[in-house]
Amino acid sequence: QVQLVESGGGLVQAGGSLRLSCAASGRTTSNYAMGWFRQAPGKEREFVAGISRSGGLTSYADSVKGRFTISRDNANDTVLLQMNRLKPEDTAVYYCAADPDRRYGVSSNRYEYDYWGQGTQVTASS
Repeated sequence: QVQLVESGGGLVQAGGSLRLSCAASGRTTSNYAMGWFRQAPGKEREFVAGISRSGGLTSYADSVKGRFTISRDNANDTVLLQMNRLKPEDTAVYYCAADPDRRYGVSSNRYEYDYWGQGTQVTASS
């Protein structure tokens, strides 16, 4: 089993930055594609960003392109999400997820991710 723990959430003013971290334990995730999703109150959980097993391919939701950057440190089983120029509409609970079955590329489909963290709250105030 894989356990994922997110950290780094908080309250910032619009235009500010936060860096989320996802630490894995129980089993290495260095061979898994990884993703970040978010869920705002009353809305569906949506894809934010994803990164391939090697880190060579990344994918982003249109709403965060140019502002968010996903990266991974396989030696430490950690995935990061750098969030810049935050907007009030970025406010949500952010979840880290692992896709163990994908050998190539990244999926934006939440149902293809088998392991999830507990989430961390991000609030960007206007």
